[in-house]
Amino acid sequence: MLTTTAITTPQLKNRAVSTVLAFALLPLSGFATDIYIPSLPSMGADMHISSIQVQLTLTLFLISYGVSQLFLGSVLDSYGRYKFSLGALVVFILASVAIAVTHNIYVIYAMRIIHGIAVAMIVVAKRAYFVDVYEGERLKHYLSMFTIIWSAGPIVAPFLGGYFQTTFGWQSNFYFLAALASVIAVLEVFYSGETIRHRTEFHLKKIAGLYAEMIKTTTFSLGILMLCFAYSMVIMYNMTGPFIVEHHFNFTPVVAGYCSLILGLAWMVGGFIGRALISRPFFSKLFVNILLQLLVVTLMIISVNFVSNVYVMVLFAFVIHVGAGFTYNNYFTYCLGRFPKNAAMSGGLTGGMVYVILSLLTYVVVAAIPAKDERNLSYSYLVFILLSVVVMLVLFRLNRNSKAHLTEEN
Repeated sequence: MLTTTAITTPQLKNRAVSTVLAFALLPLSGFATDIYIPSLPSMGADMHISSIQVQLTLTLFLISYGVSQLFLGSVLDSYGRYKFSLGALVVFILASVAIAVTHNIYVIYAMRIIHGIAVAMIVVAKRAYFVDVYEGERLKHYLSMFTIIWSAGPIVAPFLGGYFQTTFGWQSNFYFLAALASVIAVLEVFYSGETIRHRTEFHLKKIAGLYAEMIKTTTFSLGILMLCFAYSMVIMYNMTGPFIVEHHFNFTPVVAGYCSLILGLAWMVGGFIGRALISRPFFSKLFVNILLQLLVVTLMIISVNFVSNVYVMVLFAFVIHVGAGFTYNNYFTYCLGRFPKNAAMSGGLTGGMVYVILSLLTYVVVAAIPAKDERNLSYSYLVFILLSVVVMLVLFRLNRNSKAHLTEEN
């Protein structure tokens, strides 16, 4: 373990308001990815680039967001949260404005990478905030709310983005992000403060050792994979859904925004179900959930031969996204609370590994199964669900062997 160099008490100006602000910043990654989803086809047409080139703006954000979390957690555990997250908010604002005023796709690529780093700094700091400030049942309660609060981004952002695109153009999405971050930054100055309790020595070798210890924890590692596959279903739709809705079914960006809003609600419903069933046997409920997803995606593939429209597509996708939200809620709560003395590091490792793996995986799947129609979307879902089934079977085997070993010892 890393050496604790100091123990302090949170220095918040107003804990209640600061907690609200922390929750308000958790969906920032969702806003940064989802608000311009309905604008992807228009961005491509405006800058005369292909769909895969404009989709790369999302992939680059996810990669930088994920990789950054792998390192930023240890920095925040050593030097504090508040100043870093506030500075990252300012950088995020400037990058958002830069994207809005340029038509150069390479400048946008660079700013999206900066976006990812800044958002990672903010989100990791705010996840650790709750572990710093709260404990016991109240902490567990807040941790279980993370995925539900986070889902506000995928629900609200594309809905707003569809209207922004239709009324003002794709640039307005990034002006909105800059304005939103500016308001929160001002409130942070007046109401928040440093919260870190345990400052740990920044020692690269020891940090690497702690990361290795976390990865070797089997359930933690399997949890990261399950989080990756669950969220990949959401990112896959974000990358392909607008093209299917606007090009294949010939609807407007507003309709694409409504579709994304409905699927954002599905993710939230999955989170609420996860909270409601929090006391049920962990492995059993997740195994049943994956089997239901497999059944639904099979029906989706079959149904394309008989009926294909946006309503049927969204109906099947809704059920699949509910299952994905359920999986994510259960595993995220476990992974984040596994190492409380290194909250930022465990949160950073969890989020980082998830986004690094899913960003590369989804980009490969998009390249192999292009954003063409409902059939291709169903095949993409099938890929991630089958991967989830494989991990769950491995988990089942490990769980059974562990029980057998305990029986022999007794």
